[in-house]
Amino acid sequence: MKFRIRRFVVVGVTATTLDVALFVLLHQAGASLLLANVVALNAAALVAWPLHRLFTLADDPFTRWIGSPGIFGFMVVTAGLVDTGVVHLFGPSRETEEEVLAKLVAVIGASLVRAISYRIVIFRTIRNEQDQPIQRPPAVGQYRLSVVIPAYKEADRIENTILRVREEVGGKINNDLEVIVVDDGSQDGTETAAKQADQIVVLPNNQGKGAALRVGVAKARGRVIAFTDADLAYSPMQIFNLLVEVENGYDWVVGNRHHMNTRTIVKAGFLRGVGGRMVNFATHLLLLGQYRDTQCGLKAFRADVARALFDASTIKGFAFDVELFHLAERWRLSLLEIPVEIENSERTTVRAIQDGLRLLRDLIHVRQLASKGFYPANPELPNESKV
Repeated sequence: MKFRIRRFVVVGVTATTLDVALFVLLHQAGASLLLANVVALNAAALVAWPLHRLFTLADDPFTRWIGSPGIFGFMVVTAGLVDTGVVHLFGPSRETEEEVLAKLVAVIGASLVRAISYRIVIFRTIRNEQDQPIQRPPAVGQYRLSVVIPAYKEADRIENTILRVREEVGGKINNDLEVIVVDDGSQDGTETAAKQADQIVVLPNNQGKGAALRVGVAKARGRVIAFTDADLAYSPMQIFNLLVEVENGYDWVVGNRHHMNTRTIVKAGFLRGVGGRMVNFATHLLLLGQYRDTQCGLKAFRADVARALFDASTIKGFAFDVELFHLAERWRLSLLEIPVEIENSERTTVRAIQDGLRLLRDLIHVRQLASKGFYPANPELPNESKV
């Protein structure tokens, strides 16, 4: 990551130096402000684009914008308009010092606009890629649906959770359902209480939700794999809605607690609510798609997609969802966010401050892994054709 930042700075300084020097020389030679600035901007852009492709970002296939002349051109034009406006406002004289100062102010303003426009454009580009379902054969599996339930110290309610999942989801799909409970090192009798599950996986010690789900997904035998929390903050019947959308062609479907049609029966506490908003804001440091809710505990996947995502993931704890979103963007998987009905539990293992700090640490970790080329290339999925 440090090497990429250094390379980015080198290219940026090179292009900026060319921009400023050429602008001053042309204007001093008699060219108008507008002509001098337009020529200088275009020369700098023509230098910056190939340098970024060949030097700064050559080892990061995830950075797609630099490979798109259209997106790069849009940002150059937008920033160029700001640059030109500032130069005309502050640099009408032919005094070299004033011209250089005006041009430097213009460069700073244009850089800010370029950064903002980049985020806006790339947000929509990524989401447009993901929004369309993909028509291809179903994943291979013994069951229509597997539901994985990670559990930590849930001995008092895990049996009821399993029974509700069977009743509310199994009843809709002729019981073509598998329920898997992963006891995340509870040591309170959760394993014994979960005897109604089809599979019970016990971890020797508490490792985190991400680790528990990774094991559960690997054991699942359904064509679609979903997971939900043991407290059933999301009523099990909602899993059926996700199942239908996955079968309609989406690689994965996620609940969105901030969707305009989401209904909250019992609201979360103040600190937990603020923490959730901060988490979503922080994820924009890593993710390119404009997701409103990455941490919802209700998600469903094609089985082959779920296994590929969790096999490639590394985060064991709270931020595992964000890593999955990052991988989905790298692999251009289709994704749908849907509204949910949520009843927040008073008992929770989420700790707003501690988990928030861990999330930031994990975001940096994921970004570092990505920059080092750690994550595998796109998984092999059945033949694709957009619907």
